[in-house]
Amino acid sequence: QVQLVESGGGLVQAGGSLRLSCAASGHTFGSYAVAWFRQAPGKEREFVAGIRWSISSIRYEDSVKGRFTISSDNADNTVYLQMNSLKPEDTAVYYCAARSHILVGVIPGEYAYWGQGTQVTVSS
Repeated sequence: QVQLVESGGGLVQAGGSLRLSCAASGHTFGSYAVAWFRQAPGKEREFVAGIRWSISSIRYEDSVKGRFTISSDNADNTVYLQMNSLKPEDTAVYYCAARSHILVGVIPGEYAYWGQGTQVTVSS
């Protein structure tokens, strides 16, 4: 069983930055794919970024490329999402998810483990 805990959300102005953290307990990320999803009110949950832990293979949703960076810390068993140049349309609840697969998937249903979510609000 994997338990995921997100942190780092908050309120920022457009153009600002936040760093989200996803810490795991119960199991390491060594053989997992880990991803960030987000869900805004009235919208479906969408893929943001993901990382294949063992080889640090990374993919991003097109709208965040060049602005967001996903990374991992083996010592802390934590995945981070550095979000720069934030825009109001980035406002959403951000969720960390993991699955026991070496490849990063972009469909929420492909992930078995989810955190509680952390709110990111970007003011215009």
